[in-house]
Amino acid sequence: MTVMFVNMRRIGYLFAFVLAAVVLGFTANFARLFLPHINHDFTIFALVPPSVTIFAFLWSMQFSQPIVEVTLHFFISVLWLAMGAWSADTIGYVQCYLLQEQQQPTARGSISAQSYCYEMKVIEALSWTLFVLFIFFFIILITLTSRAVAFGRYYAWREHISQLGWFGELPGYPTEAIYPRAPMYGYGQPYPMMGGYHVQQMPGHSVMVQPGINGGQPIVTHMPA
Repeated sequence: MTVMFVNMRRIGYLFAFVLAAVVLGFTANFARLFLPHINHDFTIFALVPPSVTIFAFLWSMQFSQPIVEVTLHFFISVLWLAMGAWSADTIGYVQCYLLQEQQQPTARGSISAQSYCYEMKVIEALSWTLFVLFIFFFIILITLTSRAVAFGRYYAWREHISQLGWFGELPGYPTEAIYPRAPMYGYGQPYPMMGGYHVQQMPGHSVMVQPGINGGQPIVTHMPA
């Protein structure tokens, strides 16, 4: 019953993984061009959010719990929020098409200012996109886990995240038995039959019924009245 959630989680994480890898590629190129002397604060920080995101995804695809992933989503969303805000502050409202003939100095020379501007715009856009994605991940995971707890999975926050059900699904697998079941009724003693035995009374006799030995059939005795 959790197949839909597992598939949706993989699709969402794969999409965010690809975006983070693109940002990491751009920022790694900036680190090669600008470090250690030019715009070093932003360039160093820009390597952190995509690296943390990729590492967290690789780890959480194997071992994760809702309580762990909620914490990771919050922390990573804060990183991407800072990344988007810092990118916007760095590039501002610059119109890239106006920089066609200009050069951006680097640690080993210069590059096209227009190319640098476009790459910064891409980093800014992807940073805001990833921030929104992780906010959605955060909200959806809290909703599904709280729903699982309401359905009786009281340890859902610490179970493996694959046990969660998608919207319209019940949490856990159909054949799964995690929580202990109630003990069998009347354990150690024969369970009484609901219908009982039908004894036909002989005319002028009374009927005496004694319980059977070791739970066997009852002993019926007809005695003259």
